Amino acid sequence: MKQKPERRISIRDFKTICRAIATYEDLNLLFEHLVEVISQAFDVKGCSLLLLDEREKQLIRVSSFGISEEYLNKGPVFMDRKDSPFVKCEPVFVEDMQNDPRIQYPEAAAKEGIVSLLSFPIILREAGIGLIRIYHSDYWALHEEDLDLLCVMQRLLAFVIENNGLKNFLEQVRIEIGRLPPRMLH
Repeated sequence: MKQKPERRISIRDFKTICRAIATYEDLNLLFEHLVEVISQAFDVKGCSLLLLDEREKQLIRVSSFGISEEYLNKGPVFMDRKDSPFVKCEPVFVEDMQNDPRIQYPEAAAKEGIVSLLSFPIILREAGIGLIRIYHSDYWALHEEDLDLLCVMQRLLAFVIENNGLKNFLEQVRIEIGRLPPRMLH
């Protein structure tokens, strides 16, 4: 099971992903493409992206690729566990989903053909705003440089998500100002 870590993320793929993150106007389309490109470029089974709904205080899956709906809807994922990447605000790597006590649904992972998992938070100003999960169908020896690149990527993604939220907020303010009677605008 223990194998030597090998690089999975090429600089070319990393630059392509970062360029896409920085230039997409449509966040939903970005999320769809991001999970697909991560899955294909890193040669893994699949990927999913979850964002924090601050009102509901839960992570909502916004996009996934390569993973069945049955697996994605297997049951609640508790994010308040102290070993959660979201709570810890640091990546969590699970080399063997069948033999790790942190895994809530090992039978579902086995049925789905998932062996290893990398789960890392999307962090903005030292707080988690989302989570990216990368699922692998083989034992995966994670290379430290790949993890570093993914951490850089998630920071960029966090800023893009925040910027999009600010743009949406300002647009709502503009709409509401436009609804004010003209006498109030002077």
